[in-house]
This record gives sequence, C-alpha cells and structure tokens, in this order.
Amino acid sequence: MPQLPHLLAATQPTKAFHSLVERVDIPVTSSSPPDLEAAIKQDPWNKSGKYALGWVYFCIILLVFTIAIHLYHWMSDRIRRATFKEGVAKSSVTSSPDDDYEMANMPTNNSTHIFFPRHGPLPRQPEQEETFFSLQPLNRLIALLRYFFYRPLPVLRLRPVRFLRLRERVVSFPAPGVIALVAVAVVFVTLYCFIPQPLYYASIQLGSPPLAIRAGMLAVAMMPWIVALSMKANFVTLLTGIGHERLNVLHRWGGYICLFLSLIHTIPFYVAPVRDQGALAIFKSYFREQSYIYGTGVAALVPLIFLCVHSLPFLRAWMYEVFVALHVPVSIVFLGMLFWHCHNYLTSWNYLWATAAIWFTSYCARLFLLNWTNPRRMSWLIGEEAALTILPENAVKVTVPSQVRWRPGQYVYLRMPGISVFENHPFTIASLCNEDFPSEYGEQYRDMILVFRPFGGFTRKVLNAAMDNGPMHTYRAFIDGPYGGMHRELASFDTVVLFAGGSGITAIVSHLLDLIKKMRDSKAVTKQVHVVWALKRPETMEWFKEELRICREFAPPESVHCQFFITAAKRIGPNGFPFPPPSPHRPVSDLVHGKLDRAFQGIASKRNSALIRDEAGGDPEKERELRRENEDGISALPAPTFLPPPKKAHTRRPNKPTNLAIPAIPTIHTAQQQNAGNASFDFGFPSTPTMLQKNLMRFAFLPTAHKKTGWHTEYGRPDIPFMLKGFEREFGKRVCVFVCGPPSMRVDVQRCVAGMQQKVWGGGGDGREEVYLHTENYAI
Repeated sequence: MPQLPHLLAATQPTKAFHSLVERVDIPVTSSSPPDLEAAIKQDPWNKSGKYALGWVYFCIILLVFTIAIHLYHWMSDRIRRATFKEGVAKSSVTSSPDDDYEMANMPTNNSTHIFFPRHGPLPRQPEQEETFFSLQPLNRLIALLRYFFYRPLPVLRLRPVRFLRLRERVVSFPAPGVIALVAVAVVFVTLYCFIPQPLYYASIQLGSPPLAIRAGMLAVAMMPWIVALSMKANFVTLLTGIGHERLNVLHRWGGYICLFLSLIHTIPFYVAPVRDQGALAIFKSYFREQSYIYGTGVAALVPLIFLCVHSLPFLRAWMYEVFVALHVPVSIVFLGMLFWHCHNYLTSWNYLWATAAIWFTSYCARLFLLNWTNPRRMSWLIGEEAALTILPENAVKVTVPSQVRWRPGQYVYLRMPGISVFENHPFTIASLCNEDFPSEYGEQYRDMILVFRPFGGFTRKVLNAAMDNGPMHTYRAFIDGPYGGMHRELASFDTVVLFAGGSGITAIVSHLLDLIKKMRDSKAVTKQVHVVWALKRPETMEWFKEELRICREFAPPESVHCQFFITAAKRIGPNGFPFPPPSPHRPVSDLVHGKLDRAFQGIASKRNSALIRDEAGGDPEKERELRRENEDGISALPAPTFLPPPKKAHTRRPNKPTNLAIPAIPTIHTAQQQNAGNASFDFGFPSTPTMLQKNLMRFAFLPTAHKKTGWHTEYGRPDIPFMLKGFEREFGKRVCVFVCGPPSMRVDVQRCVAGMQQKVWGGGGDGREEVYLHTENYAI
C-alpha cells in the first residue's frame, strides 16, 4: 500500500484500479483527481450515515404522536370512570335503602334523580358532567382525521375462473389511515434519496453512486422497525397499546418499502460502470476472490424478494402453512446476508445489531406468555388438558382450564400435538376471565373457551378428531398468549354498539359480559348497549345461549338491546335429514399424533397421581375418594349435531339439488318445548312465518314480537346505515362502535361511523365528544 501513489502516477489503468474501490473513505492526496476533492466536499462518504438517521427520526416522530394520543385517551377514560364512581358514592348517601317493597324494575329506577331522600334536604339539580380533561380542540382534530381515515375503500369481488380453478374471492384493501401512512413513508424515502445531489459522480472512479449509498443506508435503518412490528411481544405494542396483529400490516408494507430502497441501491451499481468505457473490467479485476463482484448484494437481495413475494395476500392465503414454515428461517438468512454485505461500513452494523437485539428480546419476552414454560404451574412442559365439543353448524368449542389470565377480546395461539404437531393457529377467547366464572379445576383456574367454525387445515383436523375419538377423549393444549385486545375500555363510553357477523360473535361475547358486570357494579359509565348479530341459521345462537341468557337476566333494566338477523336457511340432505360430513382417515398421522398425545397425558397423569398421594397424606380411604373424584371430573360432551360440510372443506358434494326449505322456526320452538324443564330462554322469535314470508325472507324485515324487551329476531340482512341512524338519536357524549364480521359489514359500519364524525368536529348541538370505532379481524 505505501507504493500505491507511485503506481497511480505510473499508469492510468493502475490509477483507475485504485479509484474503483467502493467509497470507503477515499483519502485526498496530491495525486488524487480534481473531481474527487470536489465530490467529497459535496457529499462526504464518511457522513452518509445521516441518511439512516433520517428514517429513525421519521419513525420516532410517528411513535411519539401515537403515544401522546394513547395517553390522552387512557387518562380521559380513567378520569371519566373515576368521576362516575365518585358520583355514585355521593348519590348512595342520600338514597333510600332497598327493602322488600321497593319496585326495583320500575323505569324510575334508572333515573339519576333522587326524588325522596330519607334524611336531609332535597338534593339540587344534577350537575353536568365535568369535561376538564376533555380538550375540545383536540377532540375535533381527532374527529376530523377519523372522518377521512375511517372511510373504507370498496370491497372487490373477483369472479371465479374455472380453467384456473379459482373460486370467487373478496379483495379488501388496508384502512385509509394505513394507506396514508405508507404513502407518506414512500414519499419521504423517495425524496430523501433523489433530492440531495449528486445522484451519480462524473465517473465511477470517484466512488460508488451517492444515490445507492443513500438508499442502502435507509434500507438498513428500516430493519429494526420492520422486525419490531412483526414480533408478537414488542416495544411498540407496549408503548402504544396497539396489538401486533394490527401492526403486522405496517410490517408487510415496511418490507415492501425496504425492497423498493434495495432496488434503488442496486441499480446504480449496474448503471454507473456502463457509463465509463472499460471501467467494469477493471472493477471486476479488483474482486478476483469472488465469483461475482456483486455477490454479497445479490445474496441479500434474493431472500428479501422471496419474503416480499410470498407474503402477498393471495399467495399467503393460498399456501399459509408454507408461509408460516418458511418466513422466519428465510428472514434469519436475510439478516445474516446483510451482515456479510454491509461489511460494517459506516453505521450499518449498528442497525443490524439493534435488529438482532430486538428479535432476541421479543422471543425472550414470549417465554412469559407460554402456558408450558412456568415451572410453578401444572402445565409446565406438558401443556393444559383440553376438551372438544361439537356445536351446531359443525362449530367446535375447545375448553382449556388454565391458570393463564386474559382480558376481554384477546386471542391465543393454540397448538394441540395430539392433532397436529407443527400447526399453531390464533383463536379469539370467547370466555370471561373473572372470579364470577370459576373453573371446576380449582380456584386458580379459569375456563378458556375457544369457538370456531372449521374450514380446512388445522380447524378441519380438530373437527375430525372430535368426531373420531368421541366425547370422552381429552387432548394436551399448548397456549401462546394472550395477545391483542382492545386498548380502550368499553366501560368509558356512554353508548356502546356491537356488530357481529357469523362467528365474529366470539370477539364480542367476552366484552359484553365484562361490560354488563361493570354496569351492575357501578363501574361503567355506559347507559345503553346495542348488540346486532347477523347469522345464517338460528342454530348458531346455541353457541352462546348461556352467555346471552346471563346478559339478558343480569343486565340493568332496559340497558341492553339485542337484535338477531337470520340471513339463510338450514341445508338439508337428500334424505330429508342433515347428513354428517365425511371424516377422512389418516392412519400414519393419527398414529404419530396419538403417541405424542398419550406421552403428554402419561406425564400429566403421573403428576396428578403424585399430587393426590400428597393430598391424602397416607390415608388410603381419602386417596381412593380423591382418585374417584378425579375420574369423575371428565363429563360427557353434548351429542354432536352433524350439518353439511363448510364451503372450504375438501369434500365431494352430492349431485342432487340442495333443499333450501326453512324449518328453522319449528326447530327452535321444538327445542324450547323439549327443554321446558330447564330454565327457558327466548331469543325473541316471532310466530311461525307464512309461506309468503318465507319467500321474502332474504329481502325484507318481518314484524316481530317482544320488541318492548329489546330482544328480538328478524329475517333478512341488517340495514346497518338505517340502524345506526336510529341508534344515533340516543347516543351519549362518547360512543363506541365495535364490529367483527365479514368485509361487507365492516365497510358499511366504517362508512357510517365516518359520517358521524361531522357532529363532533362540526360542533353539533348535542355536545358529542367522540365516536370511536374498533374493528376486529374476522379471521381470528
């Protein structure tokens, strides 16, 4: 190296050979070309790390803004609930004590006015609700943003393509807020790459193209954020309260932007040598130890392209199991290739080490969310015991008594080795974790209930296992979670409207039970709750019949209103009776899964036996009694109701036409007559419809009974805009609209709630402060 300046002065090719080194802080000497000194002063290579900091500052600004909004809503919600509880405590001082002669169900019982205090003077007029922590300018600004961002894009329905064997598909787009955020990010990185000058040097002899350096540093700086947004346990969720399932869309688009920047980084290295005659040959001679001069770059670019392509929505849905199996391993390969490619230039490795640290920390945090990693629990290393119940409409209920605690609306990832070893799928928890709902396993346990409708893959295997093994068989369940949930509390809103479509009711039931409990305990500001559930057949109501009965009997009078909409008829087989779906036999797979499940069950049985011996304390009579109680702990599951297979199930349909008769109403009345000895529960069904009403079932609303009670059933699809317009007349200051259903339902609700923001930022006369919308993914 000390002789290099003399060689440069000797021959022009040797000079070019030296200047073709990638821009690794080329020093300026007396023999350096004049253009090199000017180029370094214009855009110094050793200061190119500032472009990576630009992306960091951009993300920090967005993060701080989101945290501020989250803290504002969190504080205002807590203050509203605390103020309400204080007002209830003050009113209880002047109210008369309950006695046997008080009519608790009279309409005046719901009034906040205390008409006849037992002692002291008459109370003054009720004061208006304090809004000292509710900033009207900020509320109006948030409402103005929601007016635009709540408006959904239309849902596209793609027609089936027969020769490609493609069925009809529904294409839904990301939320407008996500699209706006991604657009801002794309504009920022594009301008940050192309506005600074120069884009290229006069010759590649002066170093790598500055455009490539800027794009490369931006792409490397994105890596920590992309990985953080993909983790189930991450610091973004901890700071903002937004679940990782909602951040995942930003993770995907962050990967696409990273690919965009990587291409901008790659292309100039191919364009610049072409502009200089003979420069590429000299450039190749410098990298004789490599088979290809851009080998490290290609090694990093290929995994990135694969990750972005196979995460496209239609490919991910088509081969979901392959996506789950390959995404993380290929991501690890991509990170390793980046370490090799960046070669610790500038500050590149700082961001890559930060990425590895976030990745490792998130995986360590997940260990605390697994039900089988805590040695203090009975589920250590062997999981929980789970039972399967077949519900009407071929739905499956998984009951897992667990010591895990969860909040309403959260979900868990379920793995059952006795059914499938490698599959791990998310399911919403439909039960409430509360001392009022204890488990028969003990005081420390709560029954975690997961209800889902099987289609294909893992859910279909669970249904087949329940049908093949019978009701007395139990399985080992490994739980990862809980995750997600709503970061706002429904108890902080004056009015709550809940929309559910089909199995989307699983995300609402636990919220509804929790809200009613808080209303009974005077811990909720909520005064009115409206529940709208659209389902195809009335048999689906049996999934949560007990939960709905609790809501109807224990909710404050005239506070909860439920409407059920029947949108289709029950399908009957050619013989006039429901036919059971076929259960394919998998002898080899069943043998392997059976052995695994029996291994875990054997460990659990030995652990239970040891606990029984310790509890008996050497008393053989007590030990026999405890063992007898342990054996009686497994109760028979309800008899399965076999209905036709789901649309996505891989089964052969009969050639005869399907009978679309509607025996739904007689079936419900028959079931009510058979269960007359039990506590009856009326869903508000009207009288048996006539033939004309049956023909108009899908196109019109029929007159129904029991409307005064607020619980009734109608036929047809709900007119969501009309219903929300009617609900709006009784809205309080703060309103929450919760929806979990198919894309068409979510689009209708979003469009209506977006229009309601005008009365907040426009300053309508009713003093409304907020109309908040929460949507849940229908697939979870």
